Amino acid sequence: MPDQTITDLYNYDEFVPEKFERWMRFDDSPPVGEPVLDFPLWDLDQTPTSLKTELNRYSYTIVEFGSFT
Repeated sequence: MPDQTITDLYNYDEFVPEKFERWMRFDDSPPVGEPVLDFPLWDLDQTPTSLKTELNRYSYTIVEFGSFT
């Protein structure tokens, strides 16, 4: 597919390393213990919130980015 968009590349059709490894950029993540940047999020019921609001609300917070293939 010569004109693949970033969405086409991200929504790969099979779970093989050559299709998912490009997204595994852990070295670009903030180090453990460093403050994170705030950004908008939405609850499952579409209620707006933010990362910092959720981090301050609970002892542990899991934020899922991406999809389960």
